[in-house]
Amino acid sequence: MNEYIEAKAKVFKALGHPSRLVIVEALCSGELCVCDIVPLVGRDISTVSKHLSLLKEAGVLKDSKRGTSVYYSLMMDCVPGFLNCLSEFLGKRLEKQVRDYASSSLKKL
Repeated sequence: MNEYIEAKAKVFKALGHPSRLVIVEALCSGELCVCDIVPLVGRDISTVSKHLSLLKEAGVLKDSKRGTSVYYSLMMDCVPGFLNCLSEFLGKRLEKQVRDYASSSLKKL
């Protein structure tokens, strides 16, 4: 398999966990300190650090150290657009399911 496809798969794998998606979506609004990320994820700092490390290794995030604090931000500028596209797609799909359900329920009456 070619390295380019494997790199893409690594990014999708990094984004493929609910906790990591919470992190990435929060970072779409701007840079955050690890101390601000931990409560968003609702896991211990060790677990959050592993998620952050995986996202950084995949090239999704970058970090900067300031004193004793580490701040994370998005490295991939396209992520917010992709997540917005995904939200719109899922919203439309849900609307269609609701319409289909309502239509089939009316036919049963």
